[in-house]
Amino acid sequence: MPKKCRHLLQTSDLSLDEIKLLLKKASVYASDFNAVSLETKEKMQNKIIVALFFENSTRTVSSFEIASLRLGAKIVKLNMQTSSASKGETLTDTFKNIHAMQPDAIITRHAFSSAPFKLAEFSQCPLINAGSGVSAHPTQALLDLLTLYQHFGGLENLKGKKIAFIGDVKNSRVANSNIKLLQRLGLEIMLCAPSSMLPSVSLKTTHNIEEAIEFADILMSLRTQTERHNAPIFASLKDYGNAYCITQKRLETHAKNKEIIILHPGPVHRDIDIESTVLEDKRSKVLEQVKNGVAMRMAVLEFLLLD
Repeated sequence: MPKKCRHLLQTSDLSLDEIKLLLKKASVYASDFNAVSLETKEKMQNKIIVALFFENSTRTVSSFEIASLRLGAKIVKLNMQTSSASKGETLTDTFKNIHAMQPDAIITRHAFSSAPFKLAEFSQCPLINAGSGVSAHPTQALLDLLTLYQHFGGLENLKGKKIAFIGDVKNSRVANSNIKLLQRLGLEIMLCAPSSMLPSVSLKTTHNIEEAIEFADILMSLRTQTERHNAPIFASLKDYGNAYCITQKRLETHAKNKEIIILHPGPVHRDIDIESTVLEDKRSKVLEQVKNGVAMRMAVLEFLLLD
């Protein structure tokens, strides 16, 4: 029987108190990436972390690598295009072989929603889900929460805030994880997308971006995940952008008398998801999300490996 260890496969793996603890620790690191205690660095210096990504990544894999190094740990990134997976080795066999080398933690991303849950059944080291199919991306939801926590000044100020997810909600693991986490914290949620991009849920929905902007204190734009579509939904991304791009004009018309902030998990399709001028103004928190990704992943690694 595998020994008992903590995994982070979905946000529900964490209690509310643990989420508060992660926010507190990540806030310290967001203020100063070098604010790692000597005790933590000493404990982490012999830790070896493996990043096992079967899907492409820029922000997530880089921020996990930087987070590991800032804590003092070592990280090994596998290039799956040149690994034995490209020769037909199964996911389970690849994982078991890496696991046999006894790393202290494994970070994994896979196109199948069930992948991390299957691997966790026999993992004897902490397993972190860095994105699984369309189902979950817990550290992204946590870093997004950190961004809101900073902007609104604490968890107590988030209850009752309104957030609209705009775009390919149905195929977004980011939206799925965020929705589950933010519902626990009392935020009101609206989903805005064409019918084919909306999941079957008992939440407020609209096909009209103007309605979503009028509803929300927070807009989270999502890219169109064309790689997960069976057939084209719009004739072109430009046509999609005409209907769902967050533009200066739309904000001036429908959010004129309120403060609103804009998030995006990346990669952003400029002038398709968010207009370039909006992406560059103070309402956009996209680069803060990226910075917070390092801070939150530092906190998560420390929590799973040391606490």
